[in-house]
Amino acid sequence: MRRAAAVTLAVLVSIHALPSATAEAVLAGSFSAEAPGAPLPAPWQPLFFGKIPRHTHYELVSHDGVTVLEARAERSASAVARPLDLDPKLYPVLRWRWKVANLIEKSAPGRKSGDDYPARLYITFRRDPRGAGVLDRAWSAMARAVYGVDPPLAGISYIWERALPTGSIVPNAYTDRVRMIVVESGRDEVGRWVTEERNVYEDYRRAFGVDPPMISGLALMTDTDDTGSSATAWYGDISFHPAEP
Repeated sequence: MRRAAAVTLAVLVSIHALPSATAEAVLAGSFSAEAPGAPLPAPWQPLFFGKIPRHTHYELVSHDGVTVLEARAERSASAVARPLDLDPKLYPVLRWRWKVANLIEKSAPGRKSGDDYPARLYITFRRDPRGAGVLDRAWSAMARAVYGVDPPLAGISYIWERALPTGSIVPNAYTDRVRMIVVESGRDEVGRWVTEERNVYEDYRRAFGVDPPMISGLALMTDTDDTGSSATAWYGDISFHPAEP
C-alpha cells in the first residue's frame, strides 16, 4: 500500500509545467504571497493515497507574521505537490525554510514501520525512456495507462529526522527509486524556523552515482500513519537558484 502511495506521489508530481522564474531564481513555492485561509496557489494540489483514510491537513496560515503552509498530521498521510520542468544543471541550488513543532519518537528511516517524518521535501526527476530496460518499459506503459504520464526515474526526499546524523543518505523503505537525505536531526532546532540550502545536482550524484535528469516535480509531506503519531510543521517559500560563481 505504501509502495503504491509512493509511486502515486511520484507520478502525479511528474506532469510537466513551467514554474515562475526570474533571471536569478525559479520560485517554486511562494506561500508568503497568499492570504491566510486562501486555497493552495496553482499549480499546487493535494495528493491523497488509496487505502490511507486519514489525511494530513494542509492550510495557508499566518505564522510569525508571514503566510506559510501549515501541516497537521494525526495518524495520517497525504501530501501537497506541484509539477516542475527544471534543469538541475542550470538551477542546482534549492532553498527553503521550515519549522516543526515536534519530532516523531518512533521514526526509523529505512523501516516501513517507522517511515514517518514531521517534515519532508520531495523532488522527482524525469526518466529517459531511451535507457529503459524491458521491465522499466512495461512499468512506464502501465503508468501511462493509469495516470497518463511516465513515472519519474527517481526521487530525493529531504527529511527532518529524529536521530540520524545530518547528511545521512537512506534508501526509502517502500521504493528503491527514492533516496532520503537527512538535513535536520535532533531537538536543537525544534520550534524554530530553519533556512535550508542544498545542491540538488550534487545530492543526486551522491545518492545515485550518476548525473541527474530534469526535475519533474516537488512535493511537501508531513505524515504519521506508520507510527500512529502526531506532528505539526510549517513550510515557507521554496526557490531554485543558479550555482554561485
